[in-house]
Amino acid sequence: MTKQLRLCLSLIVLLILAGCSATPQTHALLQLQATLPMNSERELVDVPFYPQEEYQCGPAALATLLNYSDVTVSPNELTPRVYVPGRKGSFQVEMQAATRHYQRLAYPLEPSLEVLLQTVDAGYPVLVLQNLGLEWYPQWHYAVVVGYDLDKGSIILRSGLIERYEISLKLFERTWSRGKNWALVALKPGQLPPRADATPYFLAAAAFESQANAEDALKAWQTGLAHWPDHKEMLMGYGNQLYIQGDPRRAGQQYRRITELHPDYAPALNNLAQTLIDTGQAAEAVGYAKQAVELANEQESALYRETLEQAEKAKAE
Repeated sequence: MTKQLRLCLSLIVLLILAGCSATPQTHALLQLQATLPMNSERELVDVPFYPQEEYQCGPAALATLLNYSDVTVSPNELTPRVYVPGRKGSFQVEMQAATRHYQRLAYPLEPSLEVLLQTVDAGYPVLVLQNLGLEWYPQWHYAVVVGYDLDKGSIILRSGLIERYEISLKLFERTWSRGKNWALVALKPGQLPPRADATPYFLAAAAFESQANAEDALKAWQTGLAHWPDHKEMLMGYGNQLYIQGDPRRAGQQYRRITELHPDYAPALNNLAQTLIDTGQAAEAVGYAKQAVELANEQESALYRETLEQAEKAKAE
């Protein structure tokens, strides 16, 4: 029996063992099928396929995701970034970090089967983590969801050695739920999947900007603000990136907007004061700096006092 056949048989056995738990998300999804804002079936046929070597499902699945997002990279190139030999696998944190390295936002989806399928329907393949074994005997596996058929109750994966692996939604839910319903999409700067949530997007953009070029970092924040224009942390992130890139005037506009929405938010008051100092408006800066100091917690106090002293000095001069 070849290694490939042993692997396939092992997969089948584990999936059978995994098939004994409840599937509430599938049940709800199929009950509401007629009212869902998505097509009843969808398949992203152009998603590439990389057969995995033993224990190498992480690099193969991530290469699938990134190449569909116009990043030319092979599983072999990804292996040193995501594969942990001692664990014979890849951790989610390495998968996300590698996605960012290749200039894509690593956006984790809500742990919802409906959201996952809507994301595929919108044209995004989704990286998922499954436990093909049992809770007490886990067999971790990465695959990429590329399609579904609600009338058949099935889902289509790029998985392991199988390019088009179609299984029931119920079976998928059982294995996916044992992986804590973890799912990830790779976004080009400017993209936003359906049903996106502000907080995970903010965290994805904040992690992305440290490795992104200046244009892409700004585009990521602008995309978030176009969808959530009054989001405090998103405004702060965009303002900070503008300031880093040497544009204190536009950065100040973001901080000022925060102070209008959240008058007691000390970080925005302090940062606004700094941008006013930098743009020659020290007299106005003093007032915001004083407010920041008054509202500061113990950790912030010393920094905000420095800003106030700088504002007062600039005003006196």
